[in-house]
Amino acid sequence: MPQLLPRALASQESVFARMSRLAAQHGAVNLGQGFPADAPPAFLLDTARRAVGTADQYSPPAGLPALRDAVGADLGVDGADVVITSGATEALNVLALSLYGPGDEVLMLEPVFDVYLPQARLAGADAVTVPMTLDPERGWFLDPGALRVAVTPRTRALLLNSPYNPTGTVFSAAELTEIVALAREHDLWIISDEVYDELYFGDAPTSLRTLAPERTFTVGSAGKRLEATGWRVGWIACPPGLSGMVAGIRQQGSFCSPTPLQAAVAAALPVARAEGFYAGLRTEYAARMELLAGGLRDLGATVYTPRGTYFLTALHPQWRAETLVAEAGVAVIPGEAFYAQHAAPAGLLRVAFCKSRDDIGRALGRLARAATPKVNVP
Repeated sequence: MPQLLPRALASQESVFARMSRLAAQHGAVNLGQGFPADAPPAFLLDTARRAVGTADQYSPPAGLPALRDAVGADLGVDGADVVITSGATEALNVLALSLYGPGDEVLMLEPVFDVYLPQARLAGADAVTVPMTLDPERGWFLDPGALRVAVTPRTRALLLNSPYNPTGTVFSAAELTEIVALAREHDLWIISDEVYDELYFGDAPTSLRTLAPERTFTVGSAGKRLEATGWRVGWIACPPGLSGMVAGIRQQGSFCSPTPLQAAVAAALPVARAEGFYAGLRTEYAARMELLAGGLRDLGATVYTPRGTYFLTALHPQWRAETLVAEAGVAVIPGEAFYAQHAAPAGLLRVAFCKSRDDIGRALGRLARAATPKVNVP
């Protein structure tokens, strides 16, 4: 019998899928995988109902023109430079196949989101990770000098995520300006994963495309913005003139995103902006973040408050994700899942607060009970 290729044999179940499976198996509260507890907003569901039965056939591989224009208007770019994808994961894979290949290196930061590394390898390139520093006072930060040292003649692209999953970092305009200068000096492509662009706490993030439009590909996600992660509608805002070639690669995958969902998102994006949906989402998530962070601190964890995303990172020397899901009934993501080339800080966990307040309270109660020493009665 023929054998699968090594890249297929080496593929493993995603840590997010594994922890969600274990959460279901043990009846655990799932604070691991980042899918929201809340339903999508009513205005999005209404637009979807109107689209089903109307927009049901293939769209162009680059996406419905109405959605490309809606994304372009929202981001401040020409809709002709936008390519619609089946979620941000496909967008990132399309860019990996478009921008680097055998013999190339792509720089990314560690802790690193789990799809970045395998997508680079499947494209034939080498992933090079630059570790972020976790400081007790400053929290997570990047040393731009370490990024500069990592550039070699083989470096082809820089992949950055801001707001950053898993650390919750929002890079400052000054930091991004330094990164852009490095990219221009070495003529690198920039892939800016901005799926959490509307989930920030404090000043709005600076988009790299505003600093280096000629070399930046911006990845976005309707699923993250509109509480509909299963809809799989994402996008790439390309540098001017490159969307046609990117769409040519994109059509060799899923060909097009679900057409009625594209139509629904096209109608919903301007409504979300006009009705202040994102501001309300940030307010609610900030409250849930404080509830979770305070509860974890009360249980002895060191918590690093995020400036964006709907995840926080915490250190607890006695907690292990596999033990918590089985014995405490709470699923989280182990920090080592985000490390491949450097060592993870001991006891690092990523915890999601896109869950309901009731679920966060239940999880904290379970963790408290699990931490209480059991007394044996003779």
